[in-house]
Amino acid sequence: MATVYQHGTLGMLMEGLFAGTITWAEVLKHGDTGIGTLAGLNGEVIVINGEVYQGEASGKVNHITDLSTTTPFATVAFFDENSVAMTLPALYEGGLDRFAEEQQIQNTFALFELHGSFKHVKIRIAPKSEEPYPTLAEVADNQLEFEADEIDGTLLGFFSPALYEGAVVAGWHLHFISDDRTFGGHLLDYTAGDLEGNYQVFDDFNLHLPIQNQAFRDYHQDMQGLAESIRAAEGTAE
Repeated sequence: MATVYQHGTLGMLMEGLFAGTITWAEVLKHGDTGIGTLAGLNGEVIVINGEVYQGEASGKVNHITDLSTTTPFATVAFFDENSVAMTLPALYEGGLDRFAEEQQIQNTFALFELHGSFKHVKIRIAPKSEEPYPTLAEVADNQLEFEADEIDGTLLGFFSPALYEGAVVAGWHLHFISDDRTFGGHLLDYTAGDLEGNYQVFDDFNLHLPIQNQAFRDYHQDMQGLAESIRAAEGTAE
């Protein structure tokens, strides 16, 4: 059984629950590829080949080698024998959205890792927040955007079904990291040449909740307008 593992929920982050509630050492037991953040919503994390990188608000990328570092939210998985090699041609009209439609993954969780030469990449990075934490929407108002041209790198992340909106970002949630590990964050937009890599569809979603965290136990999710708030905070990659 192939499993996507997620610690925490997007709805929880929307309410400003940014405290670190699991170590990256524990997260990596469940996957070597994925995305997340650090405690305090400190930057954008890219997990690639089992290594953890943080795009921070200064624009710098840090290699996180202290795996006792904590996170409030992370999503990871392992590629296995069911992963499928894929090419996304530069002139493929509709890009990943069309690919997802053709492969009929709209009701599934899927992991994508695609590498190539990018003509342009636009990312955003959430600045670190201090207690008392703001909401994610408030953080999004102050997020920093960075752009790069003619850069080699990897986009990776997940497609999640609309049914799970609130627990996850429905649709695409993608991050980017350059080959030289100097540029990385949450992917907002890109243009690229041919991209090559792998994708995998999963038949199990493991949602791990921070039940030892009192703030998590105390809060009440405001469901009204949650989807719109997530879209405003997260942006779009296509």
